[in-house]
Amino acid sequence: MSPSTPQDPFDRLASAYDKMLNEVHKAAESARENTLPGIKEYLADAREKLIELGELSREEAEKVSGYIERDMKDAANYLLETGEQLSAWWRFDVQQVENRLFEMFTGVADQTKLELAKLAERASQSSLYHTGEVTGPGTLVCTSCNKEMHFKKTGHIPPCSGCKGTEFKRSSMSKG
Repeated sequence: MSPSTPQDPFDRLASAYDKMLNEVHKAAESARENTLPGIKEYLADAREKLIELGELSREEAEKVSGYIERDMKDAANYLLETGEQLSAWWRFDVQQVENRLFEMFTGVADQTKLELAKLAERASQSSLYHTGEVTGPGTLVCTSCNKEMHFKKTGHIPPCSGCKGTEFKRSSMSKG
């Protein structure tokens, strides 16, 4: 294992999330089309690249790309429903987020916003997040006890520290 490869399996997946998101961002920036099929293709290409480089197994790459797709859809739903800035979706100061991660995430979210609006209209319930998955920056709320977990960078989702719950929803600033 190289010195730049995290030892912890969860850290490895979080690092892969950032690498995969970076690849999608680079592909989306260089393309003229801003459509969902394009983003899905870029994500598939990024997934295959990490597999070919031996950084992830196929199963791990599928998980990570699923996490990114979930986060993109969730961010787009929030942007469409509220009209707020992406920083409100994260629910903490954007200055605390690594600048490059912010640029990548915002770029991909902005480019897919219109196409994801079509998917958001068909979605019957919000995206659920589960213990053991990886998520990008933001605030998750336990569906059992409403305790918040704040992610300032990509990381794995642990059980709720309040009730040991394993299911979470993305928090929004518009809570009453």
